[in-house]
Amino acid sequence: MHETPRRLALVTGASAGLGEAFARAYAARGFDLALVARRLDRLEALAALLRSEHGIAAFAVHADLAAYEAHATVIEAVAAQGREVDVLVNNAGFGVPQSFAAAPWARQRDFLMTMAVNACGLAHDVIPGMAARRWGRIVNVGSMAAFSPGVAGNSLYPGVKSLMVKWSQSLDAEYRGAGIKVTVVCPGFVRTEFAAEAGIQEIMDRDGRLFWQSADDVAAATIRANERGEVMLIPGRGNRVAAALMRGLPEPLVRWVIGRVSAKYHLS
Repeated sequence: MHETPRRLALVTGASAGLGEAFARAYAARGFDLALVARRLDRLEALAALLRSEHGIAAFAVHADLAAYEAHATVIEAVAAQGREVDVLVNNAGFGVPQSFAAAPWARQRDFLMTMAVNACGLAHDVIPGMAARRWGRIVNVGSMAAFSPGVAGNSLYPGVKSLMVKWSQSLDAEYRGAGIKVTVVCPGFVRTEFAAEAGIQEIMDRDGRLFWQSADDVAAATIRANERGEVMLIPGRGNRVAAALMRGLPEPLVRWVIGRVSAKYHLS
């Protein structure tokens, strides 16, 4: 008799930070892994480590999700392994802290392709199989910025993260009955390489941070929320209070406050 394969979790942006934390968390829960990112050396090292530690199957998928139709390339690589995706974690992303026109259009386009277009494409690719098997999990990584009005710098970021919230809610409404659980997690400050990649690490290090969370804690809380069927998770009591204020106070006041606080991160 052939052994039934374990369920497969596909995690984008898995080479570091929150993506790596999700990969570790799912491996500890007995899931096989497809690890997606641009840094192949890191992916292969992580895959080898998780295979050794947890006895699961794990393989690297070298892909740049800023590329046109990159989602199709990723799914083809999974299919080449004879596997289907049972859990999708849309985590890959980066920030563009400049003014909109100050950054090259190619950079802004890559942002949208990575954070929105290919994330949606991956979900579109895997949902039919999940629905046919009557089991699936989708985790979309949002941000506290989803509840913030737009301010100078990172012009597209709040809009894309707001999209992740609304889109996740729609997917839940459409596919919960088919056995698919969808969760969007909206963390605040998480200790990852995100700030360094965005060029604001020095600012983050210089200023004190309230409500810091570890990537491992956020990943674990998100998986638990997803299994409970929660559509949106804001991890951390302080973050939940802040989100409630941003959604409940008059927008002109919130925009003024957020604009003052975020000005230091605007690399014009």
